Amino acid sequence: VLFLAYFAMQVIYARRKYKISPPETTGHPEFERTFRAQANCSEYFPIFISLLWVAGIFFHQGVTAVCGLLYLYTRLRYFQGYAVAAQGRLRPLYASAWLLWLLLGLALAGLLAHFLWP
Repeated sequence: VLFLAYFAMQVIYARRKYKISPPETTGHPEFERTFRAQANCSEYFPIFISLLWVAGIFFHQGVTAVCGLLYLYTRLRYFQGYAVAAQGRLRPLYASAWLLWLLLGLALAGLLAHFLWP
């Protein structure tokens, strides 16, 4: 939640800096990148939380926590990179996607182990 609040505050600061009032979502390119980065991170957050929760319950809390912290770090790097230049988002984007797939695999492995092997 703190990450989402941080991202939202960055959009507010960018709106003030470039004098872009809500509900406008276009204007200065730096504002548009910041706004899009915040929206992208918010869109993926429910997927992340769901996978983190299921993997943590059914696989292993420690492994899941490490994956979760790494995911949050990559999304922070994604946001920071995207705010500077669109190309700056690519490496963290791929890393965060890889971590989501890993969490999905952990969640599925945990569910299968729980329900198929008593």
